[in-house]
Amino acid sequence: MQKIIINDQHIPYNPGISLRKILDSTHFRVRTACRGTGSCGLCKVIIEEGKINEPTQQEILNLSKDLIEKGIRLACQVFPTQDIKIRIENLAPDSSWRSLSENEYFCSPLENYFQNKSQNFNLKKSDSNSMGLAIDLGTTHISITLWDLNTKKRLTGRIGRNKQSIFGSDVMTRVIAAHDSTEQSNHICKLAIDSISQGIHDICSREAYDSLKINLVTIVGNTPEIALLTQNNYNLLLQPKYWTEKINCETYDTKSWCSTFNISPEAIINICPTLAGFVGSDLLACIVATDMTSIKQPSLLIDFGTNTEIALWDSKKLWITSAAGGPAFEANGMTCGMTAKAGAIYHFEKNLNNYKVILNTKPKGICGSGFVDLIANMIENKIINEKGKFTCEKNNNGYAFLKEFPNIIFNLKDIDLFQRAKAAIGAGIQCLLQSAEINLNIIKKIYICGVFGRYLNIFNAQKTGLLPKLSKDSFQLCGNAALSGCEILLLSSDSNEKIQFVQDNSQIINMADYSKFEEFFLNNLYLRPMEF
Repeated sequence: MQKIIINDQHIPYNPGISLRKILDSTHFRVRTACRGTGSCGLCKVIIEEGKINEPTQQEILNLSKDLIEKGIRLACQVFPTQDIKIRIENLAPDSSWRSLSENEYFCSPLENYFQNKSQNFNLKKSDSNSMGLAIDLGTTHISITLWDLNTKKRLTGRIGRNKQSIFGSDVMTRVIAAHDSTEQSNHICKLAIDSISQGIHDICSREAYDSLKINLVTIVGNTPEIALLTQNNYNLLLQPKYWTEKINCETYDTKSWCSTFNISPEAIINICPTLAGFVGSDLLACIVATDMTSIKQPSLLIDFGTNTEIALWDSKKLWITSAAGGPAFEANGMTCGMTAKAGAIYHFEKNLNNYKVILNTKPKGICGSGFVDLIANMIENKIINEKGKFTCEKNNNGYAFLKEFPNIIFNLKDIDLFQRAKAAIGAGIQCLLQSAEINLNIIKKIYICGVFGRYLNIFNAQKTGLLPKLSKDSFQLCGNAALSGCEILLLSSDSNEKIQFVQDNSQIINMADYSKFEEFFLNNLYLRPMEF
């Protein structure tokens, strides 16, 4: 894979797209106002090293001969094919949003999905120049894609922070805060709407799209997030009896959102219904995106997150549960944890001094997949045992495994968080298999969804007992399948039928009431391959 070098950071890329698009998936964004056509002349960069394509006609029109000779080019007109070093002349203002890169999509480009499903996939009819939004409302991040509803082409996508995090990194803290007062409930709702509004503004202002032509929106998310957004029945989530019951999170006041979003006042905003108290429409969207219910063989889907949702398809019925993943998979609460962004260590070799950092920068911390590798290799190197204890007592206060970065440490609390998360997931898988009377060996496919799975090493995950011991070919890393499922529901004329099918064919299992849950949980606490 080739790379762009900027400020000593290495940005990997695959040839075929413009330099501007490559930079847009990072925080090194250039100014632009012409949707990448080259007509505005704002996205100036200096090519310091490496060969690129000859100046285009747009560059000749917008840049003087002297500027071109000095190495100044327009990022949207440069299509690199090898390693290059650049400096940005016209840096865009800081933003909490960035463009989604192609490898962050599942079924990408999604229009191929429609072509492959042409015999049984019906697209919504739409007026020309009409646009739609697919929104995955996550606890930590919000992902948004903009679609041309006439051509059924994805125009662009963004990912940014959910501003509700000021009320806590986990959804239950937010639910409790909303329950405490109407004022706080209104504020939490407003933070989500404002976050979405900022993402829409970033897309339309930067890409020169008319937001008033957006007339269709589909939103998916976990149940607490959807309930807090609609301010409907979030208080029920504090009562265990509703955790596996269907909760009505509908709202009839989305028209007021149109003004805040600055989209068409006549826009239709569809909020995909959730399946249960802790099984959201994000899981439903993952099921739609993977199309797991169309195959005859049993399959398993795990959507990793703070609340990890698991679905087992037995070829006739979906068995579904949720497990408390806690902070382990989004690295919140871990001593040196961070989300999967620049500076995060996402992979360790057996020799722990050999590691990979996102954007090849100085390491700042460790993301979820990095923790999996770290624990797996610490087990193999006999630094920790299968009970999650350090083999050397002097390490019990923390283990600094990188001599050049002594502040990056790993301690017993981190191991415990991981053990509890993976034990809950292992127990959830066993509960579903037993409920459906299915042996693990007949599972043909396991879909790994969520940002956590983007960098996951399957072998190391199996070594720790996080994933079942099946052949590597059985696993498919899907990334943000919830967003892609949301896109399918946005564009499909039979989206209601797809939703209804999942609802009608789902059996929700409450692990808290499952007789063998405690036994399964305790057995899965050990750092060793899953035993069934």
